[in-house]
Amino acid sequence: MTPNHILAATLGVFIAQGAAADALRIATEGAYPPFNFVDESGEVQGFDVEVAKALCAEMEAECEIVTQAWDGIIPGLKAGKYDAIVASMSITDKRKEAVDFTDPYYAAGAALIAPTDSDITYTPEGMEGKTIGVQRATTYATLVEQKFPGASLKAYDTVENHNLDLQAGRLDGVVAQQVLMFDWLKTEGGDAFEFKGEPVKDVEFIGSGAGIAVEKGNTDLLDRLNAALDTIQENGTYEAINAKYFPFSISAE
Repeated sequence: MTPNHILAATLGVFIAQGAAADALRIATEGAYPPFNFVDESGEVQGFDVEVAKALCAEMEAECEIVTQAWDGIIPGLKAGKYDAIVASMSITDKRKEAVDFTDPYYAAGAALIAPTDSDITYTPEGMEGKTIGVQRATTYATLVEQKFPGASLKAYDTVENHNLDLQAGRLDGVVAQQVLMFDWLKTEGGDAFEFKGEPVKDVEFIGSGAGIAVEKGNTDLLDRLNAALDTIQENGTYEAINAKYFPFSISAE
C-alpha cells in the first residue's frame, strides 16, 4: 500500500468515526399522545418527537427515532440500544440514580378547572370556602392543602370520578394535571368548563418537569443537549412546536 493509500484509509476511518459520533438514536414510547404516538402511516409523531428532531438539527446530528415499551425504556438506554430518551419522562430522584437528565424541557402545571360561568379565581382568596376535587394521594392534593388552606378538599380515587362530580355540580372546581385536563375540556360534557388562572408550576409540589435521559456519565451528550435546548427556546423553535400542540405554554422556564 502506497503512503497515499495509507493516508486515504486513515482519513476514511476518522471521517467514519466523526459521522458515527454525529448520529443519535433517540427512544420514545410511541403510546402517549399528544407527546409521542405512532400515526396511521406508522410514523412516530408528537411533541416529544418534534422537540427531539429540533435538538438534533441544532446539534447537526443525524437523528433516528425508535420506539420502546415504557417498562424497558431505561434498561434499553443502559444496554446501549439508543443514546437518549425523549419520552415525557418526569425527573425524579429515583430515576436519577439510573440515568442523567438534561434540564427540564416541559412542565405540565397543576390547573384549576371550573364551570365557564364561575367567578372562582386560582388564589387563596378565590378558593376560600370552595369545594375542590383532587385525585387522592397526589401532588395536586398536597398543593391544595398547603397553598389553598381555605378550600374544602374532596379526594377521589380517579380523575374520571372527580370530573363526574364536577359535571354533576357537586364541586366548585378540580385541580389536576394541565395537559390531561386540556384533552378533557374538548370532550362532550367537558366543554362547559375552562381553566381558571395560570397553572401552578411550583417545583416543591409538581417536581421540575420532564427531562431527556442519557446514560450516567455521558456528560458530553448531556451538555450538547442542554445547549441545544437553550437555543431552541431562545430562537422560537420550541415556542412554535408548543403552539402546534397546546394553546398554552408548557415550557419549564
